[in-house]
Amino acid sequence: MRGTLLANRRGVQRFRQLAITAIKSSKIKLLLLCCIAFTVLVVGTRASDFMGGTNYSDSVDQFPLPEKGYAIVMNTWKRYDLLKQSISHYSSCAGLKSIHIVWSEPNPPSDSLSKFLNHVVESKTKGLKKIKLSFDINKEDSLNNRFKEISGLKTDAVFSIDDDVIFPCSSVEFAFKVWQSAPDAMVGFVPRAHWVDKSQGKKDYYTYGGWWSVWWTGTYSMVLSKAAFFNKKYLRLYTNEMPASIKEFVTKNRNCEDIAMSFLVANATGAPPIWVKGKIHEIGSTGISSLGGHSEKRTGCLNRFVAEFGRMPLLPTTVKAVDSRIAWFW
Repeated sequence: MRGTLLANRRGVQRFRQLAITAIKSSKIKLLLLCCIAFTVLVVGTRASDFMGGTNYSDSVDQFPLPEKGYAIVMNTWKRYDLLKQSISHYSSCAGLKSIHIVWSEPNPPSDSLSKFLNHVVESKTKGLKKIKLSFDINKEDSLNNRFKEISGLKTDAVFSIDDDVIFPCSSVEFAFKVWQSAPDAMVGFVPRAHWVDKSQGKKDYYTYGGWWSVWWTGTYSMVLSKAAFFNKKYLRLYTNEMPASIKEFVTKNRNCEDIAMSFLVANATGAPPIWVKGKIHEIGSTGISSLGGHSEKRTGCLNRFVAEFGRMPLLPTTVKAVDSRIAWFW
């Protein structure tokens, strides 16, 4: 009798255990099914949005991406033969997207000049790409005009160049690649230097150093805007935030706008520029730098701008970018 009761109790306990296990297993399966259903629902919703449930085209149109490549901003003044020669040369460069000629003459460009330059651009590109050429006409004759903000500029990169300076397209493209690696920096071909001049008996008196100073010391702190890449945002900063006294000084003295831009970029970045090695061809016979007392005037600009900025933002460096593919020693 006892054996029968004991066996019955064991059977009941085993049944209970099996029932509890089954219930737990059912709960786990139910939970898993709920998780799977939720995952399918989320994935389906995301897929619907991706395939067309949500239209992202409007937001993309509102914030268009900048074009790859660069725009040339060329300063010129009554040297039409040089302008034609420069435009003809640079139109062949692969990364060029647009050309903006800074025009500060009292009379607008002639129709014949405009037609000639547009024809040159079209013939050089051979219809393979569309390069927009435009004249940015200014009412006032000022060197500040070369840094005026350009409406509708589609590239972030600006290659500022004078009309009497020619660099091979291969050098320009290499400099553009260097700029892409440091898009907030000024990247250029013409380095200049500055140093503290203790002979003046002043703690913070600076002297401007030309090419021979760079060659002798291997150090520079500026690259001139006569041949330099920089971000288009600096055109906006120069136009809207450069102290009016500095722009008035540049207009009056017809000098040092390039130093002013170097100050602006260095002040914004806290970093030095980048000098790119390149072979320069100067096709013009005269320029501001050929006039007497040029270095002294530039020294005066340095110290005036330091006073305006409240400090010396220019930083010296010894870095030089060299294209090792074409250099014997690098």
